[in-house]
Amino acid sequence: MYTLLRSFLFLFDAEKVHYFSMNALKLFCKIPLVKPLISKMFTPQHASGEFKLLNIKFKNRVGLGAGFDKNAKYLNELEALGFGFIEIGTVTPIPQAGNDKLRLFRLPKDKALINRMGFNNDGVQVVAERLKLWNIKAAKTGRPKLIIGGNIGKNKVTPNENAWKDYEICFTALQNHVDYFVVNVSSPNTPGLRELQEKDSLSKILQNLQRINKLSEKPLPIFLKIAPDLTIEQVDDVIELALEIKLDGLVAANTTIDRSMLKTAEKDLTSIGAGGLSGLPLHKKSTDLISYLYKNTNGKIPIIASGGIFTGNDAKEKINAGASLLQVWTGFVYEGPAIVKNICKEL
Repeated sequence: MYTLLRSFLFLFDAEKVHYFSMNALKLFCKIPLVKPLISKMFTPQHASGEFKLLNIKFKNRVGLGAGFDKNAKYLNELEALGFGFIEIGTVTPIPQAGNDKLRLFRLPKDKALINRMGFNNDGVQVVAERLKLWNIKAAKTGRPKLIIGGNIGKNKVTPNENAWKDYEICFTALQNHVDYFVVNVSSPNTPGLRELQEKDSLSKILQNLQRINKLSEKPLPIFLKIAPDLTIEQVDDVIELALEIKLDGLVAANTTIDRSMLKTAEKDLTSIGAGGLSGLPLHKKSTDLISYLYKNTNGKIPIIASGGIFTGNDAKEKINAGASLLQVWTGFVYEGPAIVKNICKEL
């Protein structure tokens, strides 16, 4: 059924379809009894899927990666689809429109996407208020808590030497409204952002956040999301820093700028232009990175796997490589709303 619907939706602009689909789901969920019905259809039913990490109890291991619900507008609807956790963002201190459209493209032959969104979001104050209201409303229902991660970044206009201030602003604004943080310095779509993955810049950002975190009444886990295109030397620097400052975890990995493995015709890729690649072509690159991180930290740093997860077998590969949790995004687009239930069934 979803395959047929996907074929129709793929006839239209990817970004417009994204918002059309989520707004349609939002309308359906407002109809009495529809959300419980959707939840029954798509939520994994077995409590054995629960997973505890860093004192957080996840309903299951399969979460939705950052970028799908940038502004925390669709938490109610995504909760109905059974996700074990939702990562909102990437959020920046002030609102920004992101890069010019068109900026999201499908590569059906490769089961992939290319995006150059550019951290388009409503700004951290608006998102924080939305999360505050969500948490108040959710607490009144008595339902099991939906775990929410806050993915934070810097504004495009902020020079790299001041980037640490942007991360501090976002961290402070969201601290009482999310369950964990992900520091995003690895998107290829904000000019110069990946330079912040160098050890000195990264150390300044992370150590400042760790300092603020330790002073709070309820410190939250802080993860770092890294690119799959780092050299071994750069990965080793990340590992050394993560162990040194006792970072809570790593997300491996963000989108790649490598297109060497694609089946899509070169002329089509040229017409699309720049952007980060996600989906099935990223699967091996992400898995290899997870394996390297796990082995070289002796499993001391939890890893959230992101990149090319479509099926239960894909998920098992990530877990066997050393991942504790899983995030889908492109797989959700291609596999449809049953992806969480199907993966959890195989796990």
